[in-house]
Amino acid sequence: MPATTSPQRTESRPGGRSARVRAAVHQAVKDLLTDEASELTIPVVASRAGVHATTVYRRWGSIAELLADVATSRFSGDIVVPDTGTLRGDLERYASDLAKDLCDPDTLALVRATIGTGGEQGAAACRGERQQQLEAILEREQARGRERPTLERTTDAILAPLYYRAVFTNEPLTSGWAYDLVSHLLSDENGAATAPDSASDSLLAD
Repeated sequence: MPATTSPQRTESRPGGRSARVRAAVHQAVKDLLTDEASELTIPVVASRAGVHATTVYRRWGSIAELLADVATSRFSGDIVVPDTGTLRGDLERYASDLAKDLCDPDTLALVRATIGTGGEQGAAACRGERQQQLEAILEREQARGRERPTLERTTDAILAPLYYRAVFTNEPLTSGWAYDLVSHLLSDENGAATAPDSASDSLLAD
């Protein structure tokens, strides 16, 4: 009886055309953002990427969704979550690294375009990974058995001022200023922790 051979399995190749198209379109967006004279529209992006505009429309739908995807990809894992052993040290390193990143002209151009075009969707794409990094820092401090501020409070005290100064002003983002943001946050937290509550106030008043 003749030996039978099982059909050969075709190994799936990593990436493929879809990944190549995404990479080309993302690079086209980044290139166009560095060229202030270029108009950022899907037909222009498609032409620069060497793909059909219908391909871009089919995958992203709008320039706002495309920018949000580029921003999400750009900011994923670009800053290593620091582990200095203290909350202050972690937050100072984080804030300083983020300030340095936002000083990069290409990064700033992407952030401004994404927020300006995509509104809340764009803002969420720019801050999502950053908030996850902050959350990791705060959870580590909690695991050390120490009190720590909430994620919302930390975002308002560190993330929001950094993005506001970078996007809406021409003020410099220095490491010293970033450290001051951390100091204000932690001093406010320490003050809140030691302040007497209203019941204690009334007892003292009596």
